[in-house]
Amino acid sequence: VLAQAVEGEYEVRLLPPQYVKAYVRRNKTDRADASALLEAQRSQDIQAVPIKTEAQQTILQLHRVRSQWMRTRTARINSLRGCLREFGMAIPVGARSGLTRVREHLALADSAIPPALRPIVHDMLGEIAELDARMQSCERQLTALTREDPVITQLLQIPGIGPLTATAMRAAVVDVHRFRTARHLASWIGLTAREHSSGNTRHLGRIDKRGDVYLRTLLIHGARAVLLAARNALARGRPLDRLRQWALDVQERRGHNKAAVALANKLARIAWVTWKHQREFNGNWALAR
Repeated sequence: VLAQAVEGEYEVRLLPPQYVKAYVRRNKTDRADASALLEAQRSQDIQAVPIKTEAQQTILQLHRVRSQWMRTRTARINSLRGCLREFGMAIPVGARSGLTRVREHLALADSAIPPALRPIVHDMLGEIAELDARMQSCERQLTALTREDPVITQLLQIPGIGPLTATAMRAAVVDVHRFRTARHLASWIGLTAREHSSGNTRHLGRIDKRGDVYLRTLLIHGARAVLLAARNALARGRPLDRLRQWALDVQERRGHNKAAVALANKLARIAWVTWKHQREFNGNWALAR
């Protein structure tokens, strides 16, 4: 945190710690940290981190709490699946189908679940149901807090971006105008390729994963949903827009996982354009110009 004097007052600025660290010389002390902050402040290439409002912090905290509950729910389901497999019961992969099969085994009087273990299994199912209810309540709070936000309304028009992704992006990005281009936003999220170039040789590798892990995960999951829906629509003979057809072409050439990441990158760039220029989403934008 850096305070800069402006006409007798102080303007608080937040600097990215990973960039300030490079200016720390020798050992870490308060004096060395303050000197590093002053040197980093003089660099024109280091942009200050925007200060979030109380409402934006509230949205991000709701996301973090929901994410913790989801991890706990996943751990309980995996523990339950592993416990029952020890007694020869095959539990399918997937939360919904796995819990359904566990309930079926628990309902059978002659199932392989030992009598001493039945109350434990019942309690774990109740805990999972309670975690589901908590996550749904958290999602309703997010919807209520952002119902009147025009930016979120525009982001929800983009395929693969639902209420969770839209609210997380709105609160984490704060101001989209601080990104000069759409690629800057995609790079900030960590969806652009890692570069290792020298001279006339340019090498692009995997995505750098240096940005917001949670937001990047939501975008990739949304891209997977778009790919699945597009493949089902194509199998039923329904027309696809240019964006979805491009995603399926990439999937055919490079595989599902790379196509999902590429589509997530494109969704982040589309979100930048939609947000900055306040434009309605059009999957055939290049054909409409």
